[in-house]
Amino acid sequence: MRTVILGVIGSDAHVVGITILERAFEAAGFEVVNLGVQTSQSEFIEAAAEHDAEAILVSSLYGHAEQDCQDFHRAMDEAGLDVTTYIGGNLAVGQDSFDETRKTFREMGFDRVFDSETDPQEAIEALKADLGHRSREAASERTRLRS
Repeated sequence: MRTVILGVIGSDAHVVGITILERAFEAAGFEVVNLGVQTSQSEFIEAAAEHDAEAILVSSLYGHAEQDCQDFHRAMDEAGLDVTTYIGGNLAVGQDSFDETRKTFREMGFDRVFDSETDPQEAIEALKADLGHRSREAASERTRLRS
């Protein structure tokens, strides 16, 4: 079973969204480690390492995700983690265009960026595809190394 780490980053205390995501991902066959609200970057990273997770799913609804996620991927690299990272929610206060917000978080290193209106099934299908792609790449690399 594939393990994902889920939580609400920073000082955000919105719990309903991650509860819905937890149930949806579990129903789709994922092992979900729900860290709850007000989760620090280091808690996400430590949980991913401890549970040998394949993905970290970051939620934020209070609009300060950019500040909360500064250097998140650098910290992951320093911890030796190579996992798929998703972020979703209301990520920026007063965002004019979600395309700009998506671009910002992609540049920060997130593999996928979702707005607060995204259906959980869309994120589940994206993660299945992304993890399947990573599995094919790893198998290809193993075959290349054996040759």
